Amino acid sequence: TVDVVVTDGFTGNVALKTAEGTASLYTNFLKEAFQSSWMSKLGYLFAKGAMQKLRTRFDPRRYNGAMLLGLNGIVVKSHGGTDEIGFSNAIGVAVDMAQHGFIEKMTDDFNSLQADLDSPKEAAG
Repeated sequence: TVDVVVTDGFTGNVALKTAEGTASLYTNFLKEAFQSSWMSKLGYLFAKGAMQKLRTRFDPRRYNGAMLLGLNGIVVKSHGGTDEIGFSNAIGVAVDMAQHGFIEKMTDDFNSLQADLDSPKEAAG
């Protein structure tokens, strides 16, 4: 599946910051829970592999690079607080878009949709 959010910059930033804050809060809750007793520390040793997979899956650097639409070219915005891994992934998004003709495909799709909207509809009868 693919999750897509289409929004203006302000609303999108509010949603993004909310999600980041929530993720950070739950991360802190997990750390506190696993450090609360010797039994929970022992439990962490058993769960460590799964926790590492979860950490990797939720690493925002892996998903860095949001495309800005409505411009006459490829523009990818990177998170301001990212490191070299996240920035490299944002560059990868731009390269992938260029190599796969993203702008041309989007233009063709929008033109096709506009033609469908402009064409007269047959009367239902």
